[in-house]
Amino acid sequence: MLPETHQMLHKTCKDFAEGELKPLATEIDKKHLYPEKQVKKMGELGLMSIAIPENLGGTGLDYLAYAIALEEISRGCASTGLIMSVHNSLYLGPIQIWQ
Repeated sequence: MLPETHQMLHKTCKDFAEGELKPLATEIDKKHLYPEKQVKKMGELGLMSIAIPENLGGTGLDYLAYAIALEEISRGCASTGLIMSVHNSLYLGPIQIWQ
């Protein structure tokens, strides 16, 4: 069983993905759109810096939390999940290492 924090994160991400991403996923992909409003909301939810320590401005969760969040976001919209993945790993990963 997942820790309570991870269960709450799962529910938050699932609700967000189903309510705000899934209805737009086809349009995002067909029209090659960047879901700016949704990505901003993901940032407000702490999903765009999920495994970065709090002292560096991140959410401070672990990689299990990152995997849970990414799975649910990608379930709603794979393209938006990729944006989240790139931001957390390819962008913030090296910055965290070399800070």
